[in-house]
Order: sequence, then C-alpha cells, then structure tokens
Amino acid sequence: MIVTRFAPSPNGPLHLGHAYSAIVAHDLAKARGGRFLLRIEDIDGARSRPELAEAFRADLAWLGLEWEEVPAQSTRVTAYAQAAEWLRREGLLYPCRCTRAEIAAAATEGGPDGPVYPGTCRGTPVDHAAAAWRLDVAEALRRTGPLTWLDERAGEQAARPELLGDVVLVRREAETPASYHLAVTIDDSADGVTLVTRGIDLFPATHVHRLLQALLDLPVPAWHHHPLLLDETGTKLAKRRGSPSLVDRRRAGEDGRALADLLRAGRLPAGITLGEGLDRVP
Repeated sequence: MIVTRFAPSPNGPLHLGHAYSAIVAHDLAKARGGRFLLRIEDIDGARSRPELAEAFRADLAWLGLEWEEVPAQSTRVTAYAQAAEWLRREGLLYPCRCTRAEIAAAATEGGPDGPVYPGTCRGTPVDHAAAAWRLDVAEALRRTGPLTWLDERAGEQAARPELLGDVVLVRREAETPASYHLAVTIDDSADGVTLVTRGIDLFPATHVHRLLQALLDLPVPAWHHHPLLLDETGTKLAKRRGSPSLVDRRRAGEDGRALADLLRAGRLPAGITLGEGLDRVP
C-alpha cells in the first residue's frame, strides 16, 4: 500500500506552497487507495511553536484533506540519538566546530545548498563540547558501494551524496538534537512511508538520505519531487519572507476546498507561478 506524508515544521504559518505540497501527497495516496500521513516536525529548538500544529490541522481540514496523524519528531529524540551513536561507533561521524563564515571562507566548491564543507575537521582532534557531528561521506560510500534511488518523475538516480559534502547529522545546539537529514530519514522509516513527496528544492538531499538508509539498514521508499510555487520575483514561497498564510485566507472566509481545486488544476492566484521542472537539479 502506498503511504505518503506531509511534514510541516511549526515555526511559522503554512502558505500556498505548503498547501500545494500537502495536496500532491494527499492526492497521490488517495488515488492509489493508500494512506496520507501528517507528521509535525517540531525539533527546531526555540523556533518551534506548539500552538501552530493545531492551526496546521485546521488548514488541512479547510482544504478538504483527510489524514492520519503520526507521532511528532519530538517523540523520537531517543531514536535519533541511538542512530547517531551507532554511526559514531562505526567511525562514520566526526566532530566539527567550524562556523558558517569559516566554511564559506574555506570552501572551494559550491553545492546545491551553498558552499560545500571542505572537510576541515575530518581527521583533526576537535573538542567535542558544543561541536556538530558530520557524516564522513567518502568513508560511508566506501562501505555501502554504489547506490541508486527512484524518483517517480525523474526515474532512477545514482546516489551522489558527495554533492552536499560531509553534512551535519547532529547539530551543536542541544535543543535541536538532529539535523533534517537524520531525523527525516528515521521518521519516514518509522512511519512506513513508501513514497516521499516533497518540493524539488529537496531533490539533492535525497542523495544523502539514500546513503543513510543504506548505513542504518532502513527500507528504501520511492520519491516524488514536485515543482515549487514561486512569487512575483521568481522566488519560492517561504515563511521567513512572509508569504501570505493559509490561516489569513481561512479567516477571511475564502473557500479552502475551492482553492485546493484551483491548485490541482494549475490555476494559481495572481502573482504565483509554478517553478521549473527536474531538468535543473543534480
């Protein structure tokens, strides 16, 4: 049975981009007689606002979506810590105290998410206190060998986690115990997700997630990376830029089910466009 999920973080209200992503995941599951899950990704430290989770549920109901809710990320901190500890024991993680400014200054390559970490702390004694822990991608690939993964829209892909470099799996901030890469990989396995649906901006991250699945002996789902909704400047909608929220539309009396149908049909509100396809991602 197909199982999809929508996994928002309660650090800001949902906007049209979230609505589109949730509808894609919901409709793919329902069209194939499957299950659509809601998971709240609430381990973003002080930025997480518990009250927003209830607003998310109201937004999804307003759009006419039906879902099953699974445990939030905050219930799985122990699982993240256990996975990280196993990777440490296997010699696959190393501590790093480099700042973003230091990485930007030292990097010689650019990746999908910006400057690629140049491995400054790999093999170097580093005080573990307040350090982040990075995945030694070269060593990990040496152990797993070549890997592939399947995107429903782009076809079979050779896993290339080196594109993102030695990513952080355990953040230095104690209140944020795991990075997106580690947490989402464990979550999707625990929830039985068989088709990971998300925006095309996360396509490169899947190379890393496939590697983690191989290292941690987790099931391998398929993926479906959909285009993003863009604003008038051609920039993806984002909470941090104050993109109009669903809750404001809902409170203004807009018909959520009608809005969902318009998004399905590609009839977007004024100033909103659908972004590029898969031809521009690594």
